[in-house]
Amino acid sequence: MAEGGPIAQDRLRSFIERIERLEEEKTALMADIKEVYSEAKGTGFDVKTMRKVISLRKMEESDRQEAEFLLDTYLSALGMLDRPMESAQAAE
Repeated sequence: MAEGGPIAQDRLRSFIERIERLEEEKTALMADIKEVYSEAKGTGFDVKTMRKVISLRKMEESDRQEAEFLLDTYLSALGMLDRPMESAQAAE
């Protein structure tokens, strides 16, 4: 634990105030992002799909490919794909 006294108190107060300012900025940014999604929805874009695209773009290519492969595998196992996995892999 940090030492007591005025120096440690000032340092702690500084950290707390910085975190509070960042939290305020984060809240403002989240409101801005929500507004952009709302604007996109108003022009006909599907927000749920946009969120998925953004999530995928954050991923490394290899992780994204693995996630897509697993999704296709699971959907195929459940009979939810138009084509079986063997055909899908041959098409690539």
